[in-house]
Amino acid sequence: MFKIIESPAPCEVWSVIRFLLTRNLFAAHIHRQICEVYGATAMCDGKVRKWVRDFKAVRDNFHDDSRSCRPSVITDAMVASVEAKILENRRFTLSTLSDDFPEASRSVLYKIVSEKLNFKKLCSRWVPELLTEDHRNKIFECSLNF
Repeated sequence: MFKIIESPAPCEVWSVIRFLLTRNLFAAHIHRQICEVYGATAMCDGKVRKWVRDFKAVRDNFHDDSRSCRPSVITDAMVASVEAKILENRRFTLSTLSDDFPEASRSVLYKIVSEKLNFKKLCSRWVPELLTEDHRNKIFECSLNF
């Protein structure tokens, strides 16, 4: 019995499908061999059949196609303007920010504030999540004075 490979990369399984297809194996046989090596949860039978069809038709590589997804609303200019608004008044809510930036949704504003600017909510103020080296030195100096 073979050792089962846990959590393979999708492109690895796709390359195995392409290899076995060039050896003129049917999709069911390819699925059985993938289940033997990668386990039953590696890829379902329907997905194997889909990839076999794709490789037979036109697909010549197994990497993801570039997607025409929705462009991101978060731009550097938007992040800079949100940061300026935050520094103007630290006691803000996402509702007040959404009033100031009607072109962005609340979830986009939350992502800008929490992920891009690294702020977190502390009591009723938004503060930077991590202390800088200057802040740590000031805290240390203050602790020596007391």
